Amino acid sequence: MQTEGSPYKTLSYDYLYFCSTSFLTKKGRKVKNHSMEYQAKYITPDIKLSCYEDKFFKSDILFEHHMLIWFISGETKIVQAAATYIFRKGDIFLIPRNQLATIINYPADGAPHKTVVMHLSTERLRNFYAGLEVKPAVASKKIYAFNNHPLLESCLASLVPYFDMQEIPENIAQLKITEAISILRTIDKGIDQVLANFEEPGKIELAGFMEKNFMFNLPLEKFGYLTGRSLTTFKRDFSKLFNTTPQRWLIKKRLELAHYQFVEKKKKPIDVCYEVGFENLSHFSYAFKKQFGYSPTELLGQRVGKV
Repeated sequence: MQTEGSPYKTLSYDYLYFCSTSFLTKKGRKVKNHSMEYQAKYITPDIKLSCYEDKFFKSDILFEHHMLIWFISGETKIVQAAATYIFRKGDIFLIPRNQLATIINYPADGAPHKTVVMHLSTERLRNFYAGLEVKPAVASKKIYAFNNHPLLESCLASLVPYFDMQEIPENIAQLKITEAISILRTIDKGIDQVLANFEEPGKIELAGFMEKNFMFNLPLEKFGYLTGRSLTTFKRDFSKLFNTTPQRWLIKKRLELAHYQFVEKKKKPIDVCYEVGFENLSHFSYAFKKQFGYSPTELLGQRVGKV
């Protein structure tokens, strides 16, 4: 796992990870999503084997539940407001709930992007901690890495055979999730402060939050939820604060960040497009030229000519 700090110091969907379509069948289904073939197999809705077999998949996500992921193959870049993480084969990591992130998945070394994903839902965690005395701390914003830990890897790897079974032992999912939580508590004494925190987002200062998180392409309802507001209140407060609509402000800020990435970081349009909150390159290039009077390619060409 690698991390890198946020390149833009003044800046910084729901339940789903690595997909934007729900899958409810245990045997698995295939869909075409963002030009990538996706396959998911479930033991229960909380434990799945996820596989992408094409070039890449990108999505902006709000994690509703804590998510424990073990990488079998492939590569993932997770872009958050304050840091960027890269995970590869063998990596194990935990993403706390209510986190905003841009997820970009890639096959690697000739193998598909393949992971075992375990959702640690609030309901399960409440049951687990019901008899324990734990005082949770302020919700964590970081991603926890547990690479090369034999107990945790063994727990997650032992799930793989179950994805192809027609008859699954009763309560196996509950047992495995309890095992995973117990291992996490053993190897990280501070993890209770994260897993036992059941608070929902309260009303917070709007300007600072939006300045840090505008690059995530989420519905306005989600921005409202994370700032402790209904959609109506969010729009009203936003208009008073910024004197414009959220949609216009978000596009302008994303394009300004893209311009910064081109000029200061010399990044490629295909990378910048997805990292700043756009869903396709053609729309991004059109909006960029409309805003600045020149396309990303023209801007980068001018920069090369000056070198």
